[in-house]
Amino acid sequence: MIRFLFVGLMAAALAAGASIADKTAGMTRMDGLFPLCWDAKSGSLYLEISRWGEEFLLYTSLPAGLGSNDIGLDRGQTGRARVVRFERVGPKILLVEANRRYRSSSPDAAEQRAVADSFASTVHWGFTPAAEEGARVLVDATAFFVRDGHEAADAVRRAKAGSYRVDAGRSAVWLERTKSFPRNTEVEVLLTFAGEPQGGLVGSVSPADEAFTVREHYSLVALPGPGFTPKALDPRSSFNATTYLDYSTPLGEPMTKRWAIRHRLPIRYYLDPGTPEPVRSALLEGARWWAQAFPPGQYTVEMLPEGADPMDVRFNMINWVHRSTRGWSYGASIVDPRTGEILKGNVTLGSLRVRQDYLIAEGVLAPYERGKAANPAMREMGLARLRQLSAHEVGHTLGLAHNFAASANGRASVMDYPHPQIDLDAEGKPTLRNAYAAGLGDWDKMAIGWGYLGKPLAFDRLRFLSDQDARDPGGASPVAHLWDNGANAVDELNRLMMVRRKILARFGEENIPEGEALSALGDRLVPMYLLHRYQTEAAVKVLGGVDYSYALRGDGQKIAEPVAPAEQRRALAAVLATIDPADLEIPERILRLLPPRAFGYDATREQFASRTGLTFDPVAAAESAANHTVGLLLHPDRAGRLEQLAARVPGSPGFGEVLRALLARTAVKKTGLQGEIQKAVRMVVMQHLMALAADGGAQASARAIAMDGLLQMKYEGGALAVAEIDRFLRDGKPPAMAKPLAPPPGQPIGCEEWF
Repeated sequence: MIRFLFVGLMAAALAAGASIADKTAGMTRMDGLFPLCWDAKSGSLYLEISRWGEEFLLYTSLPAGLGSNDIGLDRGQTGRARVVRFERVGPKILLVEANRRYRSSSPDAAEQRAVADSFASTVHWGFTPAAEEGARVLVDATAFFVRDGHEAADAVRRAKAGSYRVDAGRSAVWLERTKSFPRNTEVEVLLTFAGEPQGGLVGSVSPADEAFTVREHYSLVALPGPGFTPKALDPRSSFNATTYLDYSTPLGEPMTKRWAIRHRLPIRYYLDPGTPEPVRSALLEGARWWAQAFPPGQYTVEMLPEGADPMDVRFNMINWVHRSTRGWSYGASIVDPRTGEILKGNVTLGSLRVRQDYLIAEGVLAPYERGKAANPAMREMGLARLRQLSAHEVGHTLGLAHNFAASANGRASVMDYPHPQIDLDAEGKPTLRNAYAAGLGDWDKMAIGWGYLGKPLAFDRLRFLSDQDARDPGGASPVAHLWDNGANAVDELNRLMMVRRKILARFGEENIPEGEALSALGDRLVPMYLLHRYQTEAAVKVLGGVDYSYALRGDGQKIAEPVAPAEQRRALAAVLATIDPADLEIPERILRLLPPRAFGYDATREQFASRTGLTFDPVAAAESAANHTVGLLLHPDRAGRLEQLAARVPGSPGFGEVLRALLARTAVKKTGLQGEIQKAVRMVVMQHLMALAADGGAQASARAIAMDGLLQMKYEGGALAVAEIDRFLRDGKPPAMAKPLAPPPGQPIGCEEWF
């Protein structure tokens, strides 16, 4: 054993003593930032290092993905960027990342060292020299690159889709996309993951569920030189930021530093050449809207040149990505954490999003009149949405966050989530002529002016609130919402309910083309029946609402003003109207057009669930719609806030008033199908009240009122309700019973992330 160990050490020593020229003789050499040498015989990739202690950027990307929304491994996706350096310690070559979250801005080296030594750094890899000449060292980097650096297996595990790991025997360097340039070195690898699948997610997008093959890409990029000036974040600007703690900050000043993330001018974007027409023209047009905010020539968009690599950091990309089902689009950036400079903008646009808009248009317009050509307004709406989507995601990669208060200012920003505007024409028919806005909004131009051109912010009219204020269903802002329209959430809900009635009144065979299975009518019915879902969420936030902004001291903005009691009661009335059995009932005329799914038309999560087997279940559809509304009304945060505002603001409605109105609205006896719907709605109310009463994190007074509501429901009768409430009172927790049905997805489905 000792002899073999000695021989091994001698072999390593001889290899390290060899010259780089001798070691790489016969290999393919690629000169650049870090020269690469490819040994075709052994399938090994060597990396030459001579830049010791010099920091560079290392990040991964996914040029060939998995195609599953739920797992989220999309083609063109970028991973985390790290600032790293090579250090030599005796016979080892270490790849080291310093801890950038904690810094010292002091010029004193001892102060800087004190901060650096107080927090951990990370060594990401250790290499062994294969050959060297002076300061140049050659290392075998095959194992470093042919691994799961993008953490794809972790993404599969988080999605509960199985346990996988890289199979080295079925993985290799992907040479055609491996190259080196003066300021960046690019390495791509083909990785096969093998393992044990869970569920059917992997098998739905891979030929075999026990293994899938993707490609991961590594970019080693020189950090940018001087010429970019960091800009301190103004929280009112809508710019995202890179953040760190500066331990050299004088006392009395904030230690947390926030640099707005921005490009250095000029900026050029490139569109994926795999994008077909007419989508290509729409995406180019939408992305070019941003030129309205920049000086001439400082922002341009064009097609990616032939032969250019979209993974190359030098190209800001707009990627057209295909998935198995519709999903989110993204705008991500590779950012220099030292300064906030954006080095690469990377947009991912899901190709199925536009088809959902087309389906919505089919539901709205009933466009397939017998003997006539299909209404071209569907195509026009889809392309209008693509323009807006392209502008929206590019906006993220310019540094901008969502502005979910923009709809209150008349479409003031493409960084909002727009619901298609559906109007009624002079004949009372739904129209999509004004479905989406064209061009940038006033907010977008002002934000770019602040971030890139040094112009001031102005708040005489425009509003900005982002994800933290809009995504929570228990949120308090009366203006920050997703997928809403209109300056006033309550007015728009009332209007949209009227539009919904008009759409359902003419819903029928003309909503699908001739020759399509009639069961496909159910696909068009879902978004029409639930047309009000997002506006309901907007209006319910008025109830117990507090109007606020990201105010700075002395800037004159609204700070935190409770919504007027009268407006809250208007919101309550509008929201309760959405669970009226008359509006939840699907007309018999439509039900007779909805057979069970046709052969070959598999059911998906996009359809309503059923409690009646294969047949369409109108009560289940009503239950899911009511579950959405009731869940919002009885949200624990909202219930507690209502009680507190009632104690603070004279005349403000408390949670007790809201609950009494809800119970009264659902207590009126109905007959026929509306009676069955009413029973389902009452069960939904009971189950949400149980959840609230048992919620230890909810305000005590709200829980007590919820308990009173349950006792009232028990008194009003119904054998099942009495039995379930008695069991709840005995056990102190909601009984194990069927949960209320959730509505089918409305937003893009799958892996939900937002930049």
